[in-house]
Amino acid sequence: MIVYIEDIKTTWASIMRALSDQFPLLSTARLHLIEIDHPHQPDLFYLLTDKRVTRYYHVMPLNEVADVRKVVEFFKQRFREKKGIRWGIAHDKKTELIGVIGFNSFEPEDSAMLVFALVQEYWGKGYMTEAIEAVVAYAFSTLELKSIQADVLPGNEASEKVLTKTGFHHEGLLPEGMQWEGKGYDVNRYVRKAETL
Repeated sequence: MIVYIEDIKTTWASIMRALSDQFPLLSTARLHLIEIDHPHQPDLFYLLTDKRVTRYYHVMPLNEVADVRKVVEFFKQRFREKKGIRWGIAHDKKTELIGVIGFNSFEPEDSAMLVFALVQEYWGKGYMTEAIEAVVAYAFSTLELKSIQADVLPGNEASEKVLTKTGFHHEGLLPEGMQWEGKGYDVNRYVRKAETL
């Protein structure tokens, strides 16, 4: 497939128009999806240093809570530049984060790359299902995306299960489809199209 530069510019322009300068807050029956800010650094440190979480989720090395400042700044910069968006997942009326979800990048042809991670104590309770459905609805209705992609490292059955449950289908294995620190990783590509909303 050939993707022309003008097509990419048109896609980004439409996303930038739809993505407000004010961070969008989303809610589900049990969750609030909020902007990640510096007071959340301890929550992110707990999440992103848990080897059970990061086994299939590449993150920069974090040795202390202060190191998370770079992560928060990265999320904020991506949103300011309209290149991506990452929500913090808060349970009910609490402000502590139990996870993160969002679009690491907006892709050509009105698509986006979904990423998510959840504190291990909340696995298997349907929270990520709720969060994904809220983000997908926002992406298709407000951002008017045509599809959402998610790349999953082989063996990550929990993420594959929640993606399938939320309407994504497996498109196939992409050899070295993910690059991290100069190394290629095979990934399973999952896709959900707007008409399946």
